[in-house]
Amino acid sequence: MLIVYILIFCCNGTIVYLICVHKNLHEPMYILIAALLFNSVIYSTTVYPKLLIDFLSERQNIKYSACIFQLFIFYSLAGTEFLLLAAMAFDRYVSICKPMRYQTIMRKTTVKVFMVLAYCVPACHIGGEAILISEAKLCNSNLNGMFCNNAIFNLHCVKSRALTIFGVVSLLNLAIVPVLFTIFTYTKILVISYQSSKTFRRKAADTCVPHLLVLINFSCLSTYEVIIARVESDFPNTARFIMAFQLLLYQPLFNPFIYGLKMKEISKHLKIMFSQCKI
Repeated sequence: MLIVYILIFCCNGTIVYLICVHKNLHEPMYILIAALLFNSVIYSTTVYPKLLIDFLSERQNIKYSACIFQLFIFYSLAGTEFLLLAAMAFDRYVSICKPMRYQTIMRKTTVKVFMVLAYCVPACHIGGEAILISEAKLCNSNLNGMFCNNAIFNLHCVKSRALTIFGVVSLLNLAIVPVLFTIFTYTKILVISYQSSKTFRRKAADTCVPHLLVLINFSCLSTYEVIIARVESDFPNTARFIMAFQLLLYQPLFNPFIYGLKMKEISKHLKIMFSQCKI
């Protein structure tokens, strides 16, 4: 667990460092990538330290208030990831389809607004849900899962209609709508690229493919997580562990791997940094 967490921290932190240090990477696309990778570090920090403590302890315990806080951070950051990916899609659309207006539209102020909204909107949605969860009456104290996720609802005596509504609204606003917007945006880019020259198509593919791979990976793992959290208790614990661990392992390591290899400017700076380390 500790090795995995250190690997996640180093991989994501290295690329964030490169983006911060090199001025030619101080562009909207790279700033959003840095935010996404920083989000992965916080995302992992929410879960891995507690998992490590549980692994070294004979009994796995967590206070209900701490469990709610973990759930709040976990799902808020998941929503942030979807919104950042949507912001990246918009950035690529403007860059590829409206290049003459790119500097006017994607100003530093615009990027700052995107980032503030990406963190604040999910926090408000999940915050309201966390308050309702804290007020619910408990009839069970055995959480069936690696960490505090939707499985916490199985501890409640009665299923709350308000919580269900909150959950549906959060799912729509933080996941479904951003994903649909992202798919629509990349579809428009694909249509315009298909009608353009081969060089233009190659350029569009070089910048859009990494974002699409990250979106597909995170969407699949998030769907996995929602489904497994709602599966009845007779589902094998080993299978639960493996499926839940994929969300915590793959995405935080997948992001820096994809952006480090597929984004030419980042890859170039990584090669320079590693060559200097060898010397």
